[in-house]
Amino acid sequence: MTDSSDRPLAVFDLDNTLADTAHRQRFLERRPRDWDAFFAAAPQDPPIAEGIALVLESAKECEVVYLTGRPERCRRDTLAWLTAQGLPDGRVFMRRNDDRRPARRTKLEILRRLARTREIRVFVDDDELVCQDAERAGFPVVRARWTAPSAALRTAQEGAGRT
Repeated sequence: MTDSSDRPLAVFDLDNTLADTAHRQRFLERRPRDWDAFFAAAPQDPPIAEGIALVLESAKECEVVYLTGRPERCRRDTLAWLTAQGLPDGRVFMRRNDDRRPARRTKLEILRRLARTREIRVFVDDDELVCQDAERAGFPVVRARWTAPSAALRTAQEGAGRT
């Protein structure tokens, strides 16, 4: 049951939804993948104008929540990046450092947990599999199609359970 006295939630993914990861995907294209370098480069991600505008617009009526497949060890850099972009404060849900499940499983689990007490007005993500599963579960989805899809990132999200 949702609590109607609270504002609805607008839930946003980070990588390739709000933050452009193109400059660091090269670390996932090599063998072995260099996860440390991939995540270390995240603070230099340029913001994606379409995603940033949607967060700011959503914040007028909703509480903003950030839901990322980034591991917990990236929290400090992630919070600093959100602040540097002038984005609204919001809870940030991250993957446990040892969690290697596919992004669509981890994100759907958190969406369902959030929906137990709050209305989710919108969920915004670039990962097609995550979006499909969220829609099947009844969540309103906006597909962040403002960056080119990355095979390396998709493999990382679904196969390696890393982002």
